Amino acid sequence: MRHPRNVAIAALALALAPLAGQAAHHEGKAEADPVLVEVVAGDWRDADAKARDRYRHPVESLSFWGLKPGMTVLEIQPGSQSWWTEILAPYAKRTGGAFYATGADLENPELSDGARKSRADFEAHYAARPDVYGTVNVVNWGLKSKPLPREKFDFILTARSVHGWMRSPSPGMVEKTFEEFYGALKPGGILAVEQHRANPGPQDPKAESGYVTEAYVIEQAEKAGFKLAAKSEINANPKDTKDHPFGVWTLPPALRSTAYGSGQDADPGFDHSKYLAIGESDRMTLKFVK
Repeated sequence: MRHPRNVAIAALALALAPLAGQAAHHEGKAEADPVLVEVVAGDWRDADAKARDRYRHPVESLSFWGLKPGMTVLEIQPGSQSWWTEILAPYAKRTGGAFYATGADLENPELSDGARKSRADFEAHYAARPDVYGTVNVVNWGLKSKPLPREKFDFILTARSVHGWMRSPSPGMVEKTFEEFYGALKPGGILAVEQHRANPGPQDPKAESGYVTEAYVIEQAEKAGFKLAAKSEINANPKDTKDHPFGVWTLPPALRSTAYGSGQDADPGFDHSKYLAIGESDRMTLKFVK
């Protein structure tokens, strides 16, 4: 007799399966992996993280990108308690895969104390629950770091990071980054990209608003050798007008009320209601293969 919990997970997976290819281009329909569904529902994910699922569609997005059991996964630039790490690390543990994340480059003598602390906090958080997360491996990565391990990974995910590389003080950071990803993936490996999406047209080279055009991201990936396998509207948000006073950070979850990087305190009189009604940003969801 099947355990009731397993029956419920399987039923939820079947219910989500038709959504995995919704509004996508050429990716076909992907059946939701029951283990992935179980992980997304995991009780280690807090209520705030789960509240964002309606904007970020983790089961549908990872199914579209092609995450499979047993893969060696690399997440780029997670935060101290990353939204994606909370899903990807448990999934890798449960399916016999391996999970890696980039962290501050400890070999860089100019690394700030704050960056060292952020990496230490990340490692400590995930090391405390090996029963949930397994082994969370961290690799050095930064402006001056050595290249990522060559042809090691099956799946690399970068979420809402391209605009940051465009603002980097290091010339050519975007090109360097995509080239490193290409070298780090095994042949046939997948690069999954989620990014705030600008309207088609000229690209601000510094992406000051946080929005980047799909054309720019595709161009940079293809220059590095990648092939665009598919793109999806899973994470589209037609309510996002992309003309907000403090860029994309005006929207949730940041809900800024002062200019990004200004150092000013939040404005207690700023009306966030319009931006809460919009929700999180309109995002491209792109799948590249090596």
